Amino acid sequence: MIDGSGAERSVGERHAPRPSITVGIGLRPGIGAEPVRTLLDRVAATHGLDLTRATFATLDVRAAEPGLLDALAPAVPCGFTAPALAGVAVPHPSARVAAATGTPGVAEAAALLAAGPGAMLIVPKTAGDGVTVAVARRAR
Repeated sequence: MIDGSGAERSVGERHAPRPSITVGIGLRPGIGAEPVRTLLDRVAATHGLDLTRATFATLDVRAAEPGLLDALAPAVPCGFTAPALAGVAVPHPSARVAAATGTPGVAEAAALLAAGPGAMLIVPKTAGDGVTVAVARRAR
């Protein structure tokens, strides 16, 4: 049973440091893997980031999107509810996104929420073709 205690992971995994980089992803329903991969590659190259060990996060209702899962495999994104994301102050809120999802920001809020208290955005919301990405660093 997976209960969040870490018991379902090997001892080595439980003691391994958590990735310091978190990537928040906002996307339209039905988006394919290619636009997601393209934007992640562009953000990584532009900012000199290695995203291979990053934690990925998004809106809970998008976390099982086939295109997102294909783009991130073998990683699996964590999903946050719209109210949880709406509770995170973001530098680039969008009324259009709020109307569509119930939160004024998905990518920036998901990156910050996944990174935990004291996290900082190191890449603000970056838009691609039906996809947005933001990157946060965990507090040390």
